[in-house]
Amino acid sequence: MTSFAQAIRTFQSDGQSRDEFFARIDGVLATNREPAARLLQALDEENAAKPLPPDVYAAVRWRVEQSARLASPGLNNPVANSEETRVQTMPGHGSVHTESRSVSSGSQVVAELDQVKGIGDTLNGRFVLEECLGVGGMGTVFKALDLRKLEASDRRPYVAIKVLNLQFRGNPKSLIALQREARKAQTLAHRNIVTVYDFDRDGSVVYLTMEYLSGQPLSRILRNPNFKGMPFAEVVPIFRGMANALAYAHERGFVHCDFKPANVFLTDTAEVKVIDFGIARVFQRPEEETEATIFDPGSLGALTPAYASPEMLEHREPDPRDDVYALGCITYELLTGKHPFDRVPATQARSAGMKPQRPEDLGGKQWKALKAALSFDREARTPTVARFLDELSEDRPAAASGSKGKPGVLIGAAAFVAALAAGTGYYFYDQSQSSKAPETETSAQDSGAGGAVTPAAPAAGTQAERPAAPSAALASATPAAPVTPAAPPPVLTLSAVAPVLAGVPCSALYASVHDQTVDVQGFLSQRYGTARLKEALAAVPGVKTTNLGVQQVSDDKCDVLKVIAPYYTANRQTGRPASLRSRAPNAQLTEGQPLIVDVMTPGFDSYVNVDYFSLDGAVAHLLPNERAKDNQAPPHYTATIGTMGDWVVSKPFGSELIVLTITPTPLFDALRPDSEQKGDYLRALDKRLAQIADKYGRDKVAIDLVQISTQARKH
Repeated sequence: MTSFAQAIRTFQSDGQSRDEFFARIDGVLATNREPAARLLQALDEENAAKPLPPDVYAAVRWRVEQSARLASPGLNNPVANSEETRVQTMPGHGSVHTESRSVSSGSQVVAELDQVKGIGDTLNGRFVLEECLGVGGMGTVFKALDLRKLEASDRRPYVAIKVLNLQFRGNPKSLIALQREARKAQTLAHRNIVTVYDFDRDGSVVYLTMEYLSGQPLSRILRNPNFKGMPFAEVVPIFRGMANALAYAHERGFVHCDFKPANVFLTDTAEVKVIDFGIARVFQRPEEETEATIFDPGSLGALTPAYASPEMLEHREPDPRDDVYALGCITYELLTGKHPFDRVPATQARSAGMKPQRPEDLGGKQWKALKAALSFDREARTPTVARFLDELSEDRPAAASGSKGKPGVLIGAAAFVAALAAGTGYYFYDQSQSSKAPETETSAQDSGAGGAVTPAAPAAGTQAERPAAPSAALASATPAAPVTPAAPPPVLTLSAVAPVLAGVPCSALYASVHDQTVDVQGFLSQRYGTARLKEALAAVPGVKTTNLGVQQVSDDKCDVLKVIAPYYTANRQTGRPASLRSRAPNAQLTEGQPLIVDVMTPGFDSYVNVDYFSLDGAVAHLLPNERAKDNQAPPHYTATIGTMGDWVVSKPFGSELIVLTITPTPLFDALRPDSEQKGDYLRALDKRLAQIADKYGRDKVAIDLVQISTQARKH
């Protein structure tokens, strides 16, 4: 037993290769005399202490069970005789997929073998299961190759597939559960919620197809033995992603009911994705009451005690505050590396009078907000995720010099992250530095009566060049010269800056002003350049400091900017009610990568149009088009476009533009061709936008813009 557990620990700590690890496990099992049940218990204990990769865990479990069957075939086998019989397929590439089901005879076990899908198997002749990504309460998630996408030469042909566990499939309501999960997830179209495509079945095997995410679950980070918590500034982006996802679901009447670290995914591009709304239950939609009484996903008993609120453990009706409790637990773990109640179920923690300790360096307001979210009493708990988000994200006062904590770093870090996400370089220029005369050097001395400030001692050899200081008596007898008050600096206003920006050719710029500083962002032609823009802004009355966060564009973009600049500037100047963002890090894509963008609509019913202006002089209409005709959206709607790999990067390579156009009525009466010449489209667009603005108001036309950089794939 010791050697079996030690082999697992060695692999976890020493970075041993998988082949070496599996060879050692096989050697241990060949000489092992311990019952398989004890080995499986040891495996689970080691995995709980330090999780193994899901495919490695599955492979070790398969080896233990296979060894037991070889040693003791038939129903006397200690594994086969248990209530929860493990049914498995042969492993592919050193890993397996395991399932459980209660059976009463060996013949039933054999009957189920062809109904289990594992690595190397194919679903419906289309999806090849290539890698086990994780195991959850409802099923096992695989990375799968979509043969249909592969046949279409899609450069991103992978999807994620959740295959229901055998014991879950045995529930007659399981197919209903999967259908409901697909429908809810499709309804919950949000950038922080995993995109669900569809559900289907292959014989008795039912499965769900979702977008494939590259990254890791939050649980893997939190369970790392070296994880001791993150600084507050690093926790906030993760917390905000989780909170935004839950708040969005709550607004639409759904509570997650099983929110935990394993259901939060951190992608390689630093995005936060909430997954598995599979047991979410309707909590406020009266029109679905009849449906809820027929099928309640909560009856499947899928919850995680360490993150379940007391009310969930007591089987009370679900409420958004249940998710608030779970979110509070996860946030506490992110800050400290520990569960607030040592993973004790909430009802037991409440009976024991357990109280969480204040995380180190957490501000008073933030600690108050976190404590309220962790309340055992639903009525005392923070009522909404949105409120929890507001209270925890409040800016903290800057830390005093020498203080232990680092409050105040959040503002700078958030601004820096936002700049990187936008792919924008920031240039800082202080106009006053070039003309500012050197000041007289002074030193402060403590006179005991208020600290008089006197001129500093002159340098050696300069005393004779200076007039002698008057005596105290003479100074007191000489009347003081009248002091002329300095003229107040001119007040800097946005109205003074706007005409300067509007006069810059081939640009789309917007600004904000505060004190004597002007911040300018947007797009500017390379020919005009940032130096010339700084010079023009320096001449504006009241401008002392100029901060530029602009992206420079080549001359071939000028015709696009000429049409959209007024609407883009108005949208950004009024707080960016419509937004467009590229999923690619720093908006840089490589040949073969899919073009994926997130869009958000303003606060009115609208029609969404997304156009891709390429370097070859064409414009491709990402939305709407023949394949995606429905482009109508409700107020403040968020969506992701391109996850199915409809658009991939190809030649020519360089800097290209993607434009989001929001209108209150269809932009055109009929669909335009999927691709057309840029000049023809811009003429039609300019004319149509003017018509819509005249009829509905200029504020009903909102445009946002992203510049991406594309490059050839390295061979």
